[in-house]
Amino acid sequence: MSNIISLLPEHVANQIAAGEVVQRPASVVKELLENAIDAGATQIKLIVKDAGKTQIQVIDNGSGMSPFDARMCFERHATSKIKSADDLFNLHTKGFRGEALASIAAVAQVELKTKQSSDTVGQLIEIEGGKFVNQSECQSPVGTSFSVKNLFFNIPARRNFLKEDSTELRHIIDEFERVALPHYNIHFIMYSNNNEIFNLPPSGLIQRIMGLFSNSMNQKLVPIEQTTDVVKISGYVGKPETAKKKRGEQYFS
Repeated sequence: MSNIISLLPEHVANQIAAGEVVQRPASVVKELLENAIDAGATQIKLIVKDAGKTQIQVIDNGSGMSPFDARMCFERHATSKIKSADDLFNLHTKGFRGEALASIAAVAQVELKTKQSSDTVGQLIEIEGGKFVNQSECQSPVGTSFSVKNLFFNIPARRNFLKEDSTELRHIIDEFERVALPHYNIHFIMYSNNNEIFNLPPSGLIQRIMGLFSNSMNQKLVPIEQTTDVVKISGYVGKPETAKKKRGEQYFS
């Protein structure tokens, strides 16, 4: 009887692995925003077109990457966050597995521009469907810009699975809110189809809550602060009359 088990081609394996990370445009937004925070950015701009199906771009003023790191960050399991298994028990960053960028690049057309403050020029990396296209020098401000175009262009079945733009945009905004809410010391800006959706300068927590939801939230919330030997809790909870049956608008960080 002939052998029937064989290794998958690398590009097919990458596309399958990408499905664990990239389920919809909002998944890309989450990963890129968290990378920008880990890079120490004080301003992060999110730009989406057609609810992220045509383009998702995240621009930050963080530390940027060296030419070597700019290329390596797209390799699977390439990460600056952990060196040994013990590091898994002492994590203080958003991402650490080194899977996100490799997965995104496997199912989209990606352009990366990045520059460190110590470099005179930036680096441009272009990857299409997981295949390296180009690396060259470019003009770039200090920080990083990720542009993800035509998500799932090489997997039509996955692209057809996406919902209508209004639904996908709602998922993107949900992820944006989850990231921007606890990091109120960072300036977040979001555009959708050239329209400004959010412009959230650094502020206190209550100001960030009102900026994301509405100014009336100030009258609906009560501050809390409790410290025990086990845990410390601080933040805001809704007044009893604002209680909802569903768990929406509940955030923990």
